[in-house]
Amino acid sequence: MPGPLEGLRVIELGQLIAGPFCGQMLGDLGAEVIKVEAPGQGDAMRDWGQGKPVWWPVIARNKKCITLDLRRDTGQGILADLVAEADILIENFRPGTL
Repeated sequence: MPGPLEGLRVIELGQLIAGPFCGQMLGDLGAEVIKVEAPGQGDAMRDWGQGKPVWWPVIARNKKCITLDLRRDTGQGILADLVAEADILIENFRPGTL
């Protein structure tokens, strides 16, 4: 059964818990969530915890993950194209970063 947010596209730039949790909830409700991660490091939730991390599979469910280097013009251009086609942008950077 489709969720109530099916057909909406979300771009998630969030890190750690707040932004990714918001994306998780929107994905659970049927939105298409595209998570953007930095190359070579990804979201810190991938490694959080002792032993085999258990948080990542929970917080990343119902998401598509891509890697973009947002410090470069090419990565910024790709992100701009994604955002132009999106309905929602999630970010939880420090104020002024975006």
